[in-house]
Amino acid sequence: MISEWELFLRLALSCVLGGIIGYERQSRRKSAGFRTNVLVCLGSCLIMVLSEALYQNVEGRTNADPARLAAQVVSGIGFLGAGAIMKEGLTVTGLTTAACLWVVSGVGLAVGAGYYAGALFTTALVFGTLGTLSRIDEWVAHERNLSLIIHTEDRPGQLMHISACLEDLQLKTRGLKVKADEDELPAGKDAGTLYIELEVYNHRGVKSVIVVDAIKRIDGVLSVDIT
Repeated sequence: MISEWELFLRLALSCVLGGIIGYERQSRRKSAGFRTNVLVCLGSCLIMVLSEALYQNVEGRTNADPARLAAQVVSGIGFLGAGAIMKEGLTVTGLTTAACLWVVSGVGLAVGAGYYAGALFTTALVFGTLGTLSRIDEWVAHERNLSLIIHTEDRPGQLMHISACLEDLQLKTRGLKVKADEDELPAGKDAGTLYIELEVYNHRGVKSVIVVDAIKRIDGVLSVDIT
């Protein structure tokens, strides 16, 4: 059996390492932030320590597997990770956060097993990977992704016309939101108006001016903004 000081060290270290990864998620305003990652890592550590303690109590008297209880963490954490994944329109978010929770549970198990080097290295790599790749994603997104806000009359098939225009420019739609204009109708207009928010992938690097000009040519489009 491990001493009480060793137990405290493992539990405290799991909180610290889980907190480091959770801080990165919290700073980016993700659904599973600092506290969630700390609790997942701490709970995983405790389960791993408990697994070892149970095995030591029955060692030599049965063929019990000390990793069986800990193995349930790896599969069970999927339920918590699934709760972090959200689908809004054509966009899916939360996959990285769900993966983080899964890795954090592994860090907690490693600390609980006394495998400090592996836990420390993994935490450093995860923190570095999230920070570095997030900056690269932001740079690529700035260069290749366009956010369009289209104010248009509410006409039958209007969205299809806009989609066809984007396809002609070889732009791929990644996200779509449509909401009714709450303001009064423009003068001389019988139909209502809509705000269409589009996230498109500009893999060919088409100039923004060309995109705006092409959409404005569609009958019924009132304005186009790129954010």
